[in-house]
Amino acid sequence: MRTKKFAAVLCAAVLTLGMSACGGKTADDSEKKADSASSAEVKSEQTGNETADGGDVLSKPFETTCDGSAKVTVSGDKFMVGGKEIWFNGVNTPWDKWNDFGGGFNFDFWQEHFEKLHKSGVNACRIWISCNGDVGMKISPDGTFEGAETSHWEDLDTLFMLAENYQIYVMATVQSFDHYKDSNKNYEAWRTLIQSPEHTDEYVDNYIIPLVKRYDACDYLWSVDLCNEPDWIIENSECGKLDWLSLEQYYAKACSAIHANSDVLVTVGMGMIKYNSDKQNGNKISDEELQSIDIGKYDSSLAYVDFWSTHWYDWMIPNWGTIYENTPEEFGLETSKPAVIGELPAKGKDGYDISNVYETAYNNGYQGVFAWKSSGTDDGCGLWLDIQPAIEKMMTVCEDKIFPLGKK
Repeated sequence: MRTKKFAAVLCAAVLTLGMSACGGKTADDSEKKADSASSAEVKSEQTGNETADGGDVLSKPFETTCDGSAKVTVSGDKFMVGGKEIWFNGVNTPWDKWNDFGGGFNFDFWQEHFEKLHKSGVNACRIWISCNGDVGMKISPDGTFEGAETSHWEDLDTLFMLAENYQIYVMATVQSFDHYKDSNKNYEAWRTLIQSPEHTDEYVDNYIIPLVKRYDACDYLWSVDLCNEPDWIIENSECGKLDWLSLEQYYAKACSAIHANSDVLVTVGMGMIKYNSDKQNGNKISDEELQSIDIGKYDSSLAYVDFWSTHWYDWMIPNWGTIYENTPEEFGLETSKPAVIGELPAKGKDGYDISNVYETAYNNGYQGVFAWKSSGTDDGCGLWLDIQPAIEKMMTVCEDKIFPLGKK
């Protein structure tokens, strides 16, 4: 059985670690296709007593090694762990191939990648646990949402066990504009879901709540990113040019549900400052905005994001300047909450020094940086070897904040 295989391999991983320690973008076509041999092997190991919503997995708790001491909390505009400040020396590790979770999840890749990142000083990854909704999700053409497949939960169980072993805080991105893109086979279903309050409730109740309740005890699910760059769902015809109100009712409901059912933090990975600032076109995820929406059975007072996660690429310079060269306030972000740079390129135009970028952002008050990207193929923005110097430099600048409880 698949879970037993992963558990056995995971035990070996724990022993190995213990011994060593004593823009809008879409994936390239090659990344969208999981390794066929790996996928076939995984599917051959699945048993016949799975349920579409993962009920057999969810009936048993996730077996965490955490005790709550490494849980990330918010204090003003800072993140804290165990009474100490933490700074996210992060990367985007969005996928191995594409739609890993419930698809072609490759244990060896994730173990080896986390081990490599940890050794250099990465303490956080932003991971797309659903790339476009074609895999792992039980959604009908009319937008009815029943839950996630058993294989999705099994793969997430493995991911979070590895995260605990390698001290990798995971920002789990549950949607992207790709869900709504007309090249996605289920795009009409997702568009219907997000525009229907009833189907949105099903998604929140049958996926978001089970997700945070299952992994709330795992300190290393530190946050949920409700959508990657929703800006393009609004602006691009290929994503439907939907209205903000449809998206906001989802964000408000999901934020409320997450806060009511867990201590996991929540944000939305905004593609640009344009829709994340009252100094621009309005902050579409402000407390005032989200709490003004009728969200029915959910508590509107809990409808808020815990931190800002704005993305930045150098094409934005003529419009809004350079994010890391400005403080969050100067760039247009409201300052009562922490701000991270959820995406920026690992390599940019001539003279772009990623090591300087991380340190400058740190000095200007950002509480973390997540360069794009450490995995997959190079889409022109760089890969792990481009990011690594910045990660290692920050370990000389603020290791006490990167691993405030000590590095294993």
